[in-house]
Amino acid sequence: SRMTKVLLEKDGANWRQKLLPIPTVPVSAQTRWSVPSATAPGEKPPPVTAPQGQGGESKPWGWEWSPVAQKDQISAGTERAQTLKEEGNELVKKGNHKGAVEKYSESLQLKQECATYTNRALCYLTLKQYKEAVQDCTEALRLDPKNVKALYRRAQALKELKDYKSSIADIKSLLKTEPKNTAALRLLQELNRA
Repeated sequence: SRMTKVLLEKDGANWRQKLLPIPTVPVSAQTRWSVPSATAPGEKPPPVTAPQGQGGESKPWGWEWSPVAQKDQISAGTERAQTLKEEGNELVKKGNHKGAVEKYSESLQLKQECATYTNRALCYLTLKQYKEAVQDCTEALRLDPKNVKALYRRAQALKELKDYKSSIADIKSLLKTEPKNTAALRLLQELNRA
C-alpha cells in the first residue's frame, strides 16, 4: 500500500517497531456503547489489551487525559471493594473468620474504609490476634476518630494484651460519645477490677 511505502522510505525496514501501540477502548466505554462486534454469533470476542504504561503497568488508553476514565476506574474499584466487604460479612455470619480476614484485606487494598477495618478487627479478636486487631482499630480511628466500634474493639484487644491503662482510655473516649453504652460500661468495670 502507499502508506507502507511512505513509512519504509521514512523509517526504513524497522518502521513497524516505531509505531505507537494501538489504543484500546476502556471496558467501561465498551459496555456503554456496546457496538456489535465482528465475531461470529456465540463466539467470545478477543480479550482487550491495554498499552503498557511506565513501569509496565497496564493502563487504558487515554487514562492520563481522561477524567471520565479515571472516575470509571475508581468507581469500579469502589464497587469491587464493597463486594469483597459483603463477602467477608457473609463469611463472618458463617463463622469463617480466617476467610473473612482475607476478603476484608482484599477490600482494603482497593478502598480504605473505617467499617472494613473494624470488621477485620472483630475477626482478629475472634482469632485471638490482638496486635492485628489493635492496628486495624487504630487505622479505623485515623479515618474516623470517634468511631465507637473501633474504640470498643481496640479496648478489648488492649485488655487481652494486658495494656489496661490504654484500654481504659479508649473506653473513656467511647463513653464521651455514648455515655450509656452498656457493653463499654461493663468492660470498664472489668478493667477496673483487673
